[in-house]
Amino acid sequence: MEQKTKIKAQDGKQELIITREFNLPVDLLFKAYTEAQFIEQWMGTKVLKLENKTHGSYQFETSYNGNVVFKANGTIHEVEANHSIIRTFEMEDSPIGVQLEFLDFEELTNETSRLTIKIIYKSEKHRAEQLKLPFAYGLNMAHNTLQTLIFD
Repeated sequence: MEQKTKIKAQDGKQELIITREFNLPVDLLFKAYTEAQFIEQWMGTKVLKLENKTHGSYQFETSYNGNVVFKANGTIHEVEANHSIIRTFEMEDSPIGVQLEFLDFEELTNETSRLTIKIIYKSEKHRAEQLKLPFAYGLNMAHNTLQTLIFD
């Protein structure tokens, strides 16, 4: 099955470019990334903190059978509604380190949109560590779930 979320990793670079087109209006796609109840649904994680504003921050946590298996946090540097988010991202207890993320939301039509995420890692080595994980598979699964959510 073709993965709809595309991840481009050029040799010799310390960045990833992720793109996905959604059959969602841009405002709903943006809400999926900025409202806790939607993030929890499509990411399958608990939102402990989410301050979507300049100089805000966030914390996510995922548990399995009562054990915490994933914790992430970051600082939100800039939010422009329905257009962009600039933030850091860090998984706790991970050799990958802090990443800088640029999320761009683009309206294609009234009912479709495109998300482009540029992630910059500290080094090529850190990016390579990310790519060893089932990152592409997990991101595609999450985005597929996001696509099927019904927003009220």
